[in-house]
Amino acid sequence: MEFSEVVRRRRMIRHYSDRPLAPEVVERVLASALRAPSAGFSQGWAFLALTDAADRARFWPFVPTRVEQTPTMQDAPLVVVPLAHKAAYLDRYAEPDKGWEDRAEARWPAPYWHIDTGMAALLMLLTAVDEGLGACFFGIMPEHVGPFRAEFGVPDAYAPIGGITVGYRADDTPPQSDRVATRRRPAREVIHRGQWGRHA
Repeated sequence: MEFSEVVRRRRMIRHYSDRPLAPEVVERVLASALRAPSAGFSQGWAFLALTDAADRARFWPFVPTRVEQTPTMQDAPLVVVPLAHKAAYLDRYAEPDKGWEDRAEARWPAPYWHIDTGMAALLMLLTAVDEGLGACFFGIMPEHVGPFRAEFGVPDAYAPIGGITVGYRADDTPPQSDRVATRRRPAREVIHRGQWGRHA
């Protein structure tokens, strides 16, 4: 599939069939995340991949709103939780070639550990489309993060930025709402050219 077509087709899919994914497809989706950019090549991320039905069943109680609103998300044969590892960035930029003499978080203009992990998540979403699959990114609410970590043995140093479902779309997946097209902000509103407020 042409890259422009992958980008055009990407949307959040919340309705899946229970058709399994071939192991090599799962590996391609996961491997794509490793190609994301990361500040200082810190690679401060990890990915909890849940392919076993019992493991996926253990996950869903930590996103009860998703289960309540779109129960067919539970049919997705792959759930991935991208985890950001801030310490990897603080350690990397305290190394001699980076020139910072401490691990002060205040030096960072933005939390790149979350940004880079988000870019890795996007690569998985795009790879899913390229594989002819659907995918969805969704949040894990703060009150569920601690219990989620405990259930899956995730160290405190790793922060889940959300979850991703991947699978084949259900045959009865509803078409994208017309509201999306009407709500999509046009380029002339969001792209400022040379000066804030200049759109042409």
